[in-house]
Amino acid sequence: MSAIDLNADLGEGFGRWRLTDDEQLLSVVTSANVACGFHAGDAATMRRVCELAAERGVTIGAQVSYRDLAGFGRRAMDVPPAELAAEVAYQIGALEVFARAAGARVAYVKPHGALYNRVVLDEEQAAAVVEGVLLADAALPVLGLPGSRLLDAARKAGLPAVTEAFADRAYTDQGTLVPRGLDGAVVTDPATVVERSVSLARAGTVASAAGSIIEVRARSLCLHGDTPGAVELARRVRRRLEESGVRVEAFA
Repeated sequence: MSAIDLNADLGEGFGRWRLTDDEQLLSVVTSANVACGFHAGDAATMRRVCELAAERGVTIGAQVSYRDLAGFGRRAMDVPPAELAAEVAYQIGALEVFARAAGARVAYVKPHGALYNRVVLDEEQAAAVVEGVLLADAALPVLGLPGSRLLDAARKAGLPAVTEAFADRAYTDQGTLVPRGLDGAVVTDPATVVERSVSLARAGTVASAAGSIIEVRARSLCLHGDTPGAVELARRVRRRLEESGVRVEAFA
């Protein structure tokens, strides 16, 4: 039987503003990528999401990003490696306080947005992220795109490297994500997202934006929480995976 983790980006609010339906998504996913205050999230939100995740037995991960609240962490930035490493460690440490208070722990790290895409190919930024993870906890798994410089750097540093796929994002023929600024970068048809999820979990393949079948071997599947109808789509994906004989379980 195949096994896959379902992760979602949660806690992406700030103050009175909330973007994701954290409570409902935590009833579906097995891992929660919790925003750590740099692209979204604040102390109260981080605490609330950690408490909800711990209650439901959902694994907590730190979703680290560039310091970019105004741009939701999706704007390209040039941050010196030493500064980036410190900021990654800072974000993990902040979330760890609330995870431990809830009786859980931060179990993995995943970059967000522009940082996620940057460390696919940028060795220097990837190494800085890994340095930040090591500063926080020398055993934390790192979640990222298969074949990325980030996962290469994590393996070299002795950290567990966990591969991730996206059912609702378009891929290039090279296995990278189509930039969000381009048409078709986000797959919006629910039925297509569901079937792509099954293909990724069972066969490790997905159709690229150009129509080629590419290999994407992943242990975790990301479901974006900020898309319309995200909760119902997540439920459909999990139900279809289980009906297809895929075991849905956290990787950490």
